[in-house]
Amino acid sequence: MTTSFGSATSTVIPNDPKIRMQSFTGLKSLHSIALARNHRVFPLPFSTPSVITAVSTPVKPETSTTEPKRSKVEIFKEQSNFIRYPLNEEILTDTPNINEAATQLIKFHGSYQQYNRDERGTRSYSFMLRTKNPGGKVPNQLYLTMDDLADQFGIGTLRLTTRQTFQLHGVLKKNLKTVMSTIIKNMGSTLGACGDLNRNVLAPAAPLMTKEYLFAQETADNIAALLTPQSGFYYDVWVDGERFMTSEPPEVVKARNDNSHKTNFPDSPEPIYGTQFLPRKFKIAVTVPTDNSVDILTNDIGVVVVSDDNGEPQGFNIYVGGGMGRTHRMEATFPRLGEPLGYVPKEDILYAIKAIVATQRDHGRRDDRRYSRMKYLISSWGIEKFKTVVEQYYGKKFGPFRELPEWEFKSYLGWHEQGDGALFCGLHVDNGRVGGKMKKTLREVIEKYNLNVRITPNQNIILCDIRSAWRRPITTVLAQAGLLMRNLKVA
Repeated sequence: MTTSFGSATSTVIPNDPKIRMQSFTGLKSLHSIALARNHRVFPLPFSTPSVITAVSTPVKPETSTTEPKRSKVEIFKEQSNFIRYPLNEEILTDTPNINEAATQLIKFHGSYQQYNRDERGTRSYSFMLRTKNPGGKVPNQLYLTMDDLADQFGIGTLRLTTRQTFQLHGVLKKNLKTVMSTIIKNMGSTLGACGDLNRNVLAPAAPLMTKEYLFAQETADNIAALLTPQSGFYYDVWVDGERFMTSEPPEVVKARNDNSHKTNFPDSPEPIYGTQFLPRKFKIAVTVPTDNSVDILTNDIGVVVVSDDNGEPQGFNIYVGGGMGRTHRMEATFPRLGEPLGYVPKEDILYAIKAIVATQRDHGRRDDRRYSRMKYLISSWGIEKFKTVVEQYYGKKFGPFRELPEWEFKSYLGWHEQGDGALFCGLHVDNGRVGGKMKKTLREVIEKYNLNVRITPNQNIILCDIRSAWRRPITTVLAQAGLLMRNLKVA
């Protein structure tokens, strides 16, 4: 059975009657359980957009007599003019909150509407903003900006997340545009930090100047750029359409525009996402052999650099289907570790990533968001069927998975050499919350020495590019503030 989505075509594969489920405790052995009868995997549904006509209505299969069931969020996306309406109107009203549709759409812009659940009576609304920092990289200017915004418009603290980003809590609706535009104008972005699209791409936070680590970070940057929304809705809402985008590597532009295997909607302002974006959030991590600081198997896609005997990167192993979330008291939802998909040469990684994303886009469930992550699609189909469909979008066969050494957890706390003559220092942050004396001391050091920083997946922070001559004074300041572990001595 073939379904046409505008100019993109995909093959609809019937759903298996069983779903393969990994045990919650072991996360290794596979078990089979029967899902409820209505648990089907639907192809991506599209209807005519409300404002921009970019993707045509799909041709219904001849056997279909009714429209596939869709969640409410799918309808909000379809009617939003590519994630603009009604958010662009709601943020201008005098009320402290936004309506239901806008609440879903603002997630794509990197924000969640929140309220104090412990309060009774009138709700006190505020917004959480989340940045997007591939590999956890934070330039000096952005760190100082976030530090200022936390004091001026937040609750006086910054939260470091397990996806290597900042979260800024307590922003009032009336201040949203000011805060968003300030982040954008200071080398930052919140675009796609939440919502049904690719989230922040993880990579090892350590600024090690080896070929493998540099290549992993470059790959994370390129994947993030490839899957960044293109229709301009983010800039239209927060900076009145002014673009603050840096130039992209030509290989990213080429991979995004390539439609030789029907991965794209060529007439859409969102060539990869279309009007409906993805069924749910999508998480990708990149790392090097042995370094499991990114928890590689818990992501939708895990990418591992494979090098030759001289340490020269040659390609990538790819894992798929990880995800640790589950719905409370729903046994049909489950955590799952990623499993090997195959190997691709380094020049093909963006095309392979795009093929996997397109498979989830077109075949992931859109009727029930509890089962919309890619892990459920893979559990339903099985890895071989999933690989077959991905290879249709990729246009090639995946190579055999390359042997990898055992994984290790690396925290990168304390002092380390970067490999370029400079040093970095990893600092533990309790629960990822930067506030009080720590916040004041970090700002002092980062501002005085003009340091860049990186956020780790363990919600810690790394001070980067430290000259050897600065090690003693920085150690003294950090120690006086109680920010160094006891075993870290002044050199």
